[in-house]
Amino acid sequence: MEPKRRAAAETREHILLVARELFYQQGIRATGVDRVAAAAGVAPPTLYRLFASKDDLVAAYLEREDRHYRDWFSAATEGDDPRERILALFDALADQVGPESCRGCPFLIALGEFPDRDLSSHQHAVGMKSWVREQFSTLVDELAATTTIHDPSALADQLMLVMEGVYATTQAFGATGPAAASKSLVEALLPRPSAPCEPLGRNASFTQDPVDASHTPVRIDPSAARHRIASDTSGSA
Repeated sequence: MEPKRRAAAETREHILLVARELFYQQGIRATGVDRVAAAAGVAPPTLYRLFASKDDLVAAYLEREDRHYRDWFSAATEGDDPRERILALFDALADQVGPESCRGCPFLIALGEFPDRDLSSHQHAVGMKSWVREQFSTLVDELAATTTIHDPSALADQLMLVMEGVYATTQAFGATGPAAASKSLVEALLPRPSAPCEPLGRNASFTQDPVDASHTPVRIDPSAARHRIASDTSGSA
């Protein structure tokens, strides 16, 4: 019995899964199309029917990574409290870079391999990083609505720098290196939540503590004081 043939969409997704593993672990430039086809178990002509060139394959790989990364980021920052959402993101980031197979951010890898700003691969990676920066700005703006932040845009960029530092150091030191300090650094950057002030009601009344008689000021009559002084002076003469 012949094995069941995949539909074109299934074959395409299968090739992208294989390409993702090879591109991420071995490098995009170092991985040829024939190697992807062999690892995927398809003939090169089949691959080229789905992806006209290696550039098309790389573009499809980055688009797929883009979708998955946005889904991951959005799921990690669900909730109502902006401060807790930011901290939850860095918890999720610690889980993401935990496996030994993690080489950091695939978009940073793509930027390193394609430094030419005119290349679509470079532009796609920059577009993703710009989206992440916008998400941090939105989170910090929401936090600023309830907590005093002197420079929200600077704080947003500082948080992104921490995230990028996690990805960059993971390749060299793993998740237990400098990346392990990311959440504590974020906690130090974020302002503490302000205690809310309860507004006074329309019928609110003010009460005054009873005055201690021992602290009641004594009223002095100036004329009586002068008479007292004159009497004392005449008696001492």
